[in-house]
Amino acid sequence: MRAVAVVVACVLVVASALVWFGQRWLVYIPDTTDPGSATERLVGGSDVELRTSDGLTLRAWRVDSVRPGRMAVLYLPGNGGNRLDRVAVARALADEGFTVLLLEYRGYGGNPGRPSEKALVRDAEAGQAHLAAVGFPANCTIYVGESLGTGVAAHLAERVPPAGLVLRSPFTSLGSLAQDTFGGLPVAWVLRDRFDTLSRMPAIDRPVSVLAGTADSIVPPAQSRAVAEASRDLVRLDLLAGVGHNDDVWFGPYLAQRTAEVADAAEGPEAEGGTRRSG
Repeated sequence: MRAVAVVVACVLVVASALVWFGQRWLVYIPDTTDPGSATERLVGGSDVELRTSDGLTLRAWRVDSVRPGRMAVLYLPGNGGNRLDRVAVARALADEGFTVLLLEYRGYGGNPGRPSEKALVRDAEAGQAHLAAVGFPANCTIYVGESLGTGVAAHLAERVPPAGLVLRSPFTSLGSLAQDTFGGLPVAWVLRDRFDTLSRMPAIDRPVSVLAGTADSIVPPAQSRAVAEASRDLVRLDLLAGVGHNDDVWFGPYLAQRTAEVADAAEGPEAEGGTRRSG
């Protein structure tokens, strides 16, 4: 029996080590291909370089609206693909009058470096600094987070408050999401990255909209609802019936209109706090 216990203990140690060192391969799924120039994909598009606080130079795309006058959007993508996959949502946001910075994280889209929670927040800070340099300080910028990017958006918003937040398919924390994914196993303790959005929401005193689908098989809708309920200034909670995690609706006019709604709330006379409405 003692020998069996030793073997089991060794297996657990090895398994824990594999999870610890290999987990980021599961969390981050970059398309490392360089998608080329924004000018080939987007009207009003330009290629920009961002300098991070730890010395990396990242390439990203900025889209200047054909009818400017609104705020800017810092678009913080999810854990997969690259900026080429977000062309449609960039167009839709620009059509609403926003200047859009389509951020590309380190390790994605031909960029150097390796992703982690701390690193992605640094990348987002570099994106916000770029927008400030071209005339859109944080209080004139909406942070739009997609899936994993909602955790980046909440982290950045706590440090550098924006005009408002749009969180599409947010989860409460990476630990809670992993626990749901793996049938309730207590895996949070071995996670290197936390993305604890729920704990950050009470500190964010800006208009927030939370958007999610009831058929999302990756992020449980209940977690998105919990994030909305923790928001101090909730503009909208939309749980779209029958919509999944990466359906087309998230990359077109619907998301752009919800972003415009948050911008209106941030600019409006009632934008001093307090829940407004939900749907």
